[in-house]
Amino acid sequence: MELPFREKGDELLKPGTVTALRERLKQHAQRHDLRSVAAYAFDHRTRMLPFYFVDRRMSPGGVRALGGALHEARFDKTRVVLQTWNRNFKPSRMKLDGQVPDLFMASSMMIHSGRMKEMLRDVCRIDPGKRPLVIAGGPHMYYMPWDAFSADEENPYRPDIAVTGELPVFLEFLDVLLTERATDEPLRGAFLRAKDQGAFDHMPGLVYPIAEEGKVPEALVDTGIQRLLGDLDELPHPIHGYRVMERPSRKQTLGDRPIDKNRIRKYTPISAIEMTYGCKFRCPYCPIPAYNQHKDRRKSPQRIANEMKTLYEEYGIRFFFGSDDNFFNRKPRSIEIIEEIASTTVDGGTRMGKRISWGTEVTVHDTLQMRDHLRRARDGGCKALWLGVEDMTATFIKKGQSVDKTREAFQLIWRNGIHPMPMLMHDDTQPLISFKSPRGLINQLQLLRNANAMSAQVLLLSPAPGTKTNKELYSTGTAYKSVNGRPIEPHMIDGNHLVASKHKRPWSKQLNVLIGYMFFYNPLRLLKALVLPKNRRGHFADAGAQLIGMAGVVQNIWRTPRWLYHLLRGRIERHDEEPVSPIPFRSVDGKPAAHGLPHQTVEADDPGSKRFLVGAP
Repeated sequence: MELPFREKGDELLKPGTVTALRERLKQHAQRHDLRSVAAYAFDHRTRMLPFYFVDRRMSPGGVRALGGALHEARFDKTRVVLQTWNRNFKPSRMKLDGQVPDLFMASSMMIHSGRMKEMLRDVCRIDPGKRPLVIAGGPHMYYMPWDAFSADEENPYRPDIAVTGELPVFLEFLDVLLTERATDEPLRGAFLRAKDQGAFDHMPGLVYPIAEEGKVPEALVDTGIQRLLGDLDELPHPIHGYRVMERPSRKQTLGDRPIDKNRIRKYTPISAIEMTYGCKFRCPYCPIPAYNQHKDRRKSPQRIANEMKTLYEEYGIRFFFGSDDNFFNRKPRSIEIIEEIASTTVDGGTRMGKRISWGTEVTVHDTLQMRDHLRRARDGGCKALWLGVEDMTATFIKKGQSVDKTREAFQLIWRNGIHPMPMLMHDDTQPLISFKSPRGLINQLQLLRNANAMSAQVLLLSPAPGTKTNKELYSTGTAYKSVNGRPIEPHMIDGNHLVASKHKRPWSKQLNVLIGYMFFYNPLRLLKALVLPKNRRGHFADAGAQLIGMAGVVQNIWRTPRWLYHLLRGRIERHDEEPVSPIPFRSVDGKPAAHGLPHQTVEADDPGSKRFLVGAP
């Protein structure tokens, strides 16, 4: 289900809050010598289209911002580890400056949560007296924080606390913790003492356990839904995150120094940057509107242009991806950003748009509203726009799109020198090929290709915590629990594996996606892109997209048949309700937890105490 909303008027942090937090942390750094490691979990089994190639060449913005915030606050002994590059990394063997770190942070998306749990199990092998303070965070914790806490009596691993919000929640938590910490007191010891005294109960965005060492928690306490940062200019500059990134390695340990400055561009030539958050549409399969509390958030145009310019001049990074929910969501705001980027110069007066390239996500409806400004976006370096088409006929979902509007939007983008990148969803009712209508998957892929689509993304509907459809998928038995005896694992909930369907032949839907990719990416299209280009400017990019796509198709061909076999065998076991916390879950005052489900009821013996009764899920 969607996250609950905070009271109206209390959704956002007060302006200046995060700036003040950053300054206080700089003061703390003079008294506390912290060693910190932030690790991003990554499951290499997800390396398929449409994520193939980009997943290892664009460092995740969230964990990079985490390490960057610590570095900017002058906690110089900080390291950011990406399992995309360091797949053998083991927290139990990490040493920073010759010592076990004081703080270990594990961040994960849902599809990589299996790897995060492995890191949590491993770090808990460290003797409790020497163990760092362990924090779990990332998008997976926004919706399912209880999933990081083991309920297995034989292996009761867990973080000390889970952060269910963005960077400001962590900064406030660290500020309070360091204020409470005595000089030379172990950081984890200071946390356990402060937690028992209720020092963090007033801070929304945290989940912590009530438990004895080495035992399954008696309960989990949820401090509530985070307040969001409205002015993204208050975030630390992203350049700090690159200064503490771990070098790619096959070792289980950390290197003696971060990645060399002159090699950053080689390993992460694409930089994710935050520009805007929020979307006017209310798609039932998307958690974005509720997560943002129906608020629009942004960075100033000047800050965005400065980030691009600085990363280009410092590291030579030329490609940027805006992690927007819908960049064209608010037309005046988008125009301001485009104008600022287009007017920024680098290298002694050269227009920045000639040196860098950037892209982001938009919708068909909003693209048509921006028709008069697409050329200016291209002048500023915008080379690609990913459009959430989903279904051109609007049969599956309606977002103001239609076949004619989609074709018009794509042609507008192409004529202005930008590459359109469609994103489709293949649902149960969509045939592979249709006659006398454009409803079929292949029909739509061909229409998009004719409209100059450079790439294609085709995903299946999967359960997604935080969305309106999540409860329906589970309660109606659409979501699978296991197929042919194989349980559904987190990495399979990636849109590439069919894990939720009512179709009589579910294997056919899985096969359709593979056929769709092979139809769009193949040697014939590559040859045509080289021999008969649509124009001289774009044919090399088209051929490059085909090569990358074909390499990704090989990965899909390698991985998909294994799941197809299980789908063919049948024996599908289905869910009948949403997964809930196996550990009792409540709020600080003994009421139902904000991140729990409505039927996880709580009856407190004493709301002011740490003991309570919890109804069975």
